[in-house]
Amino acid sequence: MPPTLASLVHHSALKLTVRAGEDRLDVPVRWAHVSELADPVPYMEGGELLLITALKLDAEDPEAMRRYVKRLAGAGVVGLGFAVGVNYDDVPEALVDAARQEGLPLLEVPRRTPFLAISKAVSAAIAADQYRAVTAGFAAQRELTRRTLTDGPEGLLSALAAQVDGWAALYDASGAVVASAPEWAGRRAARLTADVQRLRERPAPASSVVGGAGNTGHSENADRVELHSLGTSRRPRAALAVGTAAALGTAERYAVHSAIALLTLTTERSRSLHEAGLRIDAAVLRMLLAGEPDHARTVAGDLYGGLLDAPFRVIVAESGAARNRGPTAAHTAAGTGGDPGGDPLGTLGTLGALAEAAESAAARAGEAVLAVPDGERLVVLATDGGAAVAACVEHASALEAARPAAEPLAGGDEESLVVGVSAPSGPIAASAAYKQAQQALSVARRRGRVCVEHEHVAAGSVLPLLADDAVRAFADGLLRALRDHDATGRGDLVASVRAWLSRHGQWDAAAADLGVHRHTLRYRMRRVEEILGRSLDDPDVRMELWLALKATAPE
Repeated sequence: MPPTLASLVHHSALKLTVRAGEDRLDVPVRWAHVSELADPVPYMEGGELLLITALKLDAEDPEAMRRYVKRLAGAGVVGLGFAVGVNYDDVPEALVDAARQEGLPLLEVPRRTPFLAISKAVSAAIAADQYRAVTAGFAAQRELTRRTLTDGPEGLLSALAAQVDGWAALYDASGAVVASAPEWAGRRAARLTADVQRLRERPAPASSVVGGAGNTGHSENADRVELHSLGTSRRPRAALAVGTAAALGTAERYAVHSAIALLTLTTERSRSLHEAGLRIDAAVLRMLLAGEPDHARTVAGDLYGGLLDAPFRVIVAESGAARNRGPTAAHTAAGTGGDPGGDPLGTLGTLGALAEAAESAAARAGEAVLAVPDGERLVVLATDGGAAVAACVEHASALEAARPAAEPLAGGDEESLVVGVSAPSGPIAASAAYKQAQQALSVARRRGRVCVEHEHVAAGSVLPLLADDAVRAFADGLLRALRDHDATGRGDLVASVRAWLSRHGQWDAAAADLGVHRHTLRYRMRRVEEILGRSLDDPDVRMELWLALKATAPE
């Protein structure tokens, strides 16, 4: 522990005598400072033992001493050392009374004890304390390393909690508590999820302090909690919380820093290993999409548990950046050799958040999940009915709910997200499942939805799928000649076609809708055939005309 006034008084070589403040000698001393200024307060930082001879003070003036001592106490000076036999043969009573009144410890320094000896004693004690802290820190580091190697992160947290005389907790990328020590700390750590999520928004490495005395944000307990991000990527992969009753000392700080380093090593794979894992993921996915499930199982080994044997779903997600560059740049499916070198958790923005949601949910549920980044797309294989699929759908639903009801999906917004989910499938039909996910993705984009599951592709109307520039261009070209004819005032052919098709070719009903005679309608429909050069008896022509009318109808 750092030097205190008591330790200095008990120092046999200094021969100090306590004249006031006997009950406050256990205060730590940060430094010993000599000053003969009448007002040394501007040069104090707090925690000092001030040494004086009263060269420029009227130490026998009670009022002057009260003001002097009061300012020292207010500045955080922890003690006053008065040298006798220099300017005064004894400590003036006015100074003793003022020190007692303020409760400021007053030490009498004999003439044979130079101030330099006191400064050396304080400096030596501080150095010894720092050495003990460093030694204790190295010992804590060895213990934390040993526990990490033998018991994993749980053992490390247990050892860290003992080192800081408090509690410790590990959070995953979503802010959920993964492990804590002691056991009772789990509920307390869970209250900090929002703080952990806010920490993740800051560039790594990041740290913050929450709770503790004077902080009303967590008044349910008086713990002082430090939060530290873990990982080397831009967005942290995990976080560490350390709760203590007071601020950490030097030895405890060493222990926390060691824990951060060890947890980073255990939660973040090295870049080369991470990239190798991504290449294996991409290779396994390509084999599945190529119809080679047996080869995929051989390459995967035990990496994905039973994922490749149980029914799974394929999820394809696309960012707004992919839609900005068009389908050619975006549509490099993992099965056709997409680049797997990206990092879905660090550089893909909205796709990274989706990958984090899926992987975190899978980790908590003990499931295997395969997530392969592919440019501005992400392909995920996850167990049907499992936590990862549910997390992806919930993540997309939350994004859709957060979007204003009247605001369509912003195709140009690079932070937007579109997700397609296949029907349940097995390894043999993985390619079909991938196509289903792509179809659902396309439907979601056309309908202005964030997420569409393949089972719901046939739900609703087909008309929103016509909201495409190519379809509108076809419709305009097909109907242009009829509209040009109507613009001359020689008949209402477009309205007549719409009425006739809506009445399934029933002349009387369609003519009644238009308010004309059926012979007039028959004449108009012959003109339509003449202008288009196509027969309305052809069901394909009738279908094309109806879709063209729908595609160009005002919204």
